[in-house]
Order: sequence, then C-alpha cells, then structure tokens
Amino acid sequence: MPAPKDGPWVDDAAGRLIRPYTVSGGRTRPTAALDLLSLVMATGAVPPGAYLGPEHAMALGLCDGPTSVAEIAAHLRLPAVVTKVLLSDLVDCGAVTARAPRFQETPTDRSLLEAVLDGLRRRL
Repeated sequence: MPAPKDGPWVDDAAGRLIRPYTVSGGRTRPTAALDLLSLVMATGAVPPGAYLGPEHAMALGLCDGPTSVAEIAAHLRLPAVVTKVLLSDLVDCGAVTARAPRFQETPTDRSLLEAVLDGLRRRL
C-alpha cells in the first residue's frame, strides 16, 4: 500500500479510507447556522475538555483568517455538510467564530461575475 499522502485518512490508490459520515459521527445536521459562504475564524482558544479529532484539527488549522465554509470543505476534501458539522463542533466549543459574509450594496458585481466566468472557461 502506498504511503498516505494527506494524513492517515487518505490513500493515493484507495482514496478516502474513512467514510465522510464517520468523520461527523453519523451526524448530518450542524448545530450552528452555517452556509457555504459563512466566514469562519479561529479564536485562539480551545477549551481543555474539548475533543478534537484529526479532521477538527485540520479544519481549525485552515481558520487563521476569515475563511469560507466552501473553501475549508475543498481543502479537507469533504462534503460541505460534513464540513459544516465539524465546524459547528468547533463553534460550539469556542474554538472558532462564524459569521455571514458582508455584502456591499450590490452583492452581484457584474465585472466580478464576468471575471469568474472567464476563469472557469479557461480551466475547461
């Protein structure tokens, strides 16, 4: 078996060795209100009795600055709902804070949307 590339839970040939629902303890609903654009940031404090599994620790490590739930899910290679459960655990224990993104008066800037579309077309 090849050496794990991204920690003990991923194998190059087999992919993820642990099912995503196992990572969240079988839970499918986060306790905190999070959406894909919610911005999460570490508080710097983790209560002494809080259990942090490896995925919790990896998620916490991604929260040095305001980071969206979608970005954290992509880095962890986990479904968004599983990532939301992990992050809500971190919110519940006070390790991170979460807030809705702040939109300017016009949340859909046409030039930004066109730049995103151009970037997506170049990747195809």
